[in-house]
Amino acid sequence: MPTVEYNLEFWSNYSWSDQGDEWSHAWGGTEFLWWGTLYPRIQAFIPTGSILEIAPGYGRFTTYFKDYCQELSIVDLAEPCIEICQKRFANYSHINYYVNDGKSLDMIPDRSIDFVFSFDSLVHAESDVIQAYLMQLGRKLKPNGAGFFHHSNIGHFKDGDGNLPFPNPHMRAESMTANLFAEYCDRAGLQCLSQEWINWGDQDEILKDCLSTFKVKDSHWNQNNRVLKNPHFMEEAKRLQNISVLYRPSRF
Repeated sequence: MPTVEYNLEFWSNYSWSDQGDEWSHAWGGTEFLWWGTLYPRIQAFIPTGSILEIAPGYGRFTTYFKDYCQELSIVDLAEPCIEICQKRFANYSHINYYVNDGKSLDMIPDRSIDFVFSFDSLVHAESDVIQAYLMQLGRKLKPNGAGFFHHSNIGHFKDGDGNLPFPNPHMRAESMTANLFAEYCDRAGLQCLSQEWINWGDQDEILKDCLSTFKVKDSHWNQNNRVLKNPHFMEEAKRLQNISVLYRPSRF
């Protein structure tokens, strides 16, 4: 499934028809995705001093994170994405911009990040990429640092021959699972705080994605990993989409 090279080629040449907000249509817009779905899940971690956003695309969430920290770093393997973000947020001096190779965080100083975030991007990253990022984040996060990653869980559903018994139209990374993410965290000196198995798109019964929050071991975040299987995630999106026709800012 998606390799680093494939992702680089695909996202460097993607049309970005609605500046990335096209990926928020299921919620009725990015503002409803942010305030209705994402913010409630990360509110314990922001505002904070320094935030790292991995794979920001054209900055649909960057526009919110810039107001929740003193320093924001964004890292993407697609140079066109970083170039657009530099133009979009040119008036904000506290944002750092980096193009990477799809795995490396060498440009981020050790023990410098309070919170790391990625949504709707690393679902296309295979297990070697996720492991590489987590191993580095064990060093890059501050002693009380934490993170929120949206990643694939589709590998959990492979059959005994290593094949998926259903299609994979959303290009989920087939080598990743929620359990493997927790294992990688442990190896990296991190610990999962929670893992929410979620559905996505048209295969409502298949919890092929996972939202994982994690922390540095021995930090002040005192919670063992809690796992929730949530087959109603896309219903949440639909409810927000239904009310967006009334309350979308552009309607007033």
